[in-house]
Amino acid sequence: MIELLAVEKSYHTRHGLRPIIRPTNLALYRGANTAVLGLNGAGKSTLLRLISGVERPTRGKIVKDVTVSSPLGLTGAFSGNLTGAQNLKFVCRIYELDIAETTDFVRDFSELGPYFYEPINTYSSGMRARLLFGLSMAIDFQVYIIDEGLSVGDAAFRRKCRDAFADRRSRSDLIMTSHSMSTIREFCTTAVVIDDGHVVPFQDLDAAEEFYMEVLARRRAQ
Repeated sequence: MIELLAVEKSYHTRHGLRPIIRPTNLALYRGANTAVLGLNGAGKSTLLRLISGVERPTRGKIVKDVTVSSPLGLTGAFSGNLTGAQNLKFVCRIYELDIAETTDFVRDFSELGPYFYEPINTYSSGMRARLLFGLSMAIDFQVYIIDEGLSVGDAAFRRKCRDAFADRRSRSDLIMTSHSMSTIREFCTTAVVIDDGHVVPFQDLDAAEEFYMEVLARRRAQ
């Protein structure tokens, strides 16, 4: 289970403190794949980073008794001066993975060819995302965080990503955001909608989408 206890997240801006996630209590249980819906800038990526541990909340705490991936789609964790292979070795040491076996898997999955041995700062954003996706698939997380990560690459690579998650769904859960409701419906069973910093949970995707459309209509009417 992943539990958010009175979690808040704010950022300092030149106009003052801006709240992104207002006080939130939320429990995400094993066996449910959860979509995170909201308008652009609502805080979807922020919530995913908080859950994964990439960022810390301003207030409150997050309690987890499961292993959680970094957000797929977030590629800033790589060291730009190191090659893809060198970054992979560093992660292997952290998770105590077999370097040779993991290298073979990630190199084949990411389809980077010779760029696998080039510095990360020479990669396009799509190449970084391919590397991160392949590396995440090499680690058997109990919960995978996906921040638009399934939209990376060409159609063939996107199919590979979908197939990989279809295989993982029997033993791993997903928490994801996507601009495609068809993708959300393909993978998710529950949802939360972020509305003006408030994280509103739904056990039914239809109800979540209806509420999200109300939020969208309200924004367009302003």
